[in-house]
Amino acid sequence: MGHYIVRRIMIAIPVFFGITLLSFLIMNMAPGNPVDMLINPNIPKEMLELKKERLGLNDPLFVQYVKWLGGFLKGDLGYSFSSFAPVSQLIGERIGPTLLLASSSLLVGILIAVPVGVISAIHQNSKLDYIMTGLSFLGTSIPPFFLGLGLIYMTGIELKWLPTGGMKTLGGTGGISDIILHMILPVTVLGVTIAGKKVRYVRASMLDVLQQEYLRTARAKGLSEFIVTNKHALRNALIPIITVVGAEIPLLLGGSIIIEQVFQWPGIGQLTMEAILSRDYPTLMGLNLVAACIVLSTNLITDLLYAAVDPRISYN
Repeated sequence: MGHYIVRRIMIAIPVFFGITLLSFLIMNMAPGNPVDMLINPNIPKEMLELKKERLGLNDPLFVQYVKWLGGFLKGDLGYSFSSFAPVSQLIGERIGPTLLLASSSLLVGILIAVPVGVISAIHQNSKLDYIMTGLSFLGTSIPPFFLGLGLIYMTGIELKWLPTGGMKTLGGTGGISDIILHMILPVTVLGVTIAGKKVRYVRASMLDVLQQEYLRTARAKGLSEFIVTNKHALRNALIPIITVVGAEIPLLLGGSIIIEQVFQWPGIGQLTMEAILSRDYPTLMGLNLVAACIVLSTNLITDLLYAAVDPRISYN
């Protein structure tokens, strides 16, 4: 197992730097630059050119990338072009709320999808199966931003049950209970979206396993249906489920950008939008680094979970 992990890490290193290079090139190919955002009739063109020179924007792309890479290898992600704060500080302040929102939403989505998918598979082609499948399609079809705005209007504006935005109440103490109240709406939206997509995968995986011969043998031995379903069938159905859940994590970070905008959640989603609108290259590169690390580590953890779930899989 240890050799496999080391080998995967060695493979991930060139992939990681390849991602940074492609991200840098694509980002700089987009029209506009940070100085263009400062265009004002009262600013002379000479001042704009001087600003570009100081920021290094007049250097060739390869030179700019090498300078950024050299700083990264020294642990320096540079400074934001818009706020002039260290990029590492900006990301450090925002990554916690995003991870809290994403992990909570993923947990809620799994807790909904797995039981619903299992029950739907057990009662295949029944009314209950049709109802649960229909609800899963509904959860997948509703755009997250539309569902979020609807929940804000109903529970926040009309009924005034829950806060409609932010992570803490302005002027409040910001305790755990306050954070949980602010998390309910965004976690509900993301959790419903995740569950809607994953119910069908769980159902299909369980249907495939329920048709295997060894389950008939387990029933013939007198095992209860609960043990047959939850101990034997569900465990063998987990491998494809782990695959789709692992693939959901990077998508979840991308989807959280929209939700963070809707609910004004102070995470990296908001920071990403601010960096895009201001053409803040150092901040965007720092965010791409975070995304690349999450994707590569998630893929490794997913592969390791295969061996934990199925003893037949070994990486020795």
